[in-house]
Amino acid sequence: MNLCVILEPGDEGGYTVYVPSLPGCISEGDTREEALKNIREAIALYLEPVPDDMLLNDNAEQVEIAV
Repeated sequence: MNLCVILEPGDEGGYTVYVPSLPGCISEGDTREEALKNIREAIALYLEPVPDDMLLNDNAEQVEIAV
């Protein structure tokens, strides 16, 4: 999966990076490389399923789709 990330240099050094398509998925780092490493981890955590998300109604149907 490829995602667009926005990497912004900070006023006092370092970088902030966020993923526009994943609201609230944001990270930072002292260097560009560190910021990109950290956002990869943040994306993985953002996309990780949460057990509570799988509490389904008796009438619910789970369907996988390709995007």
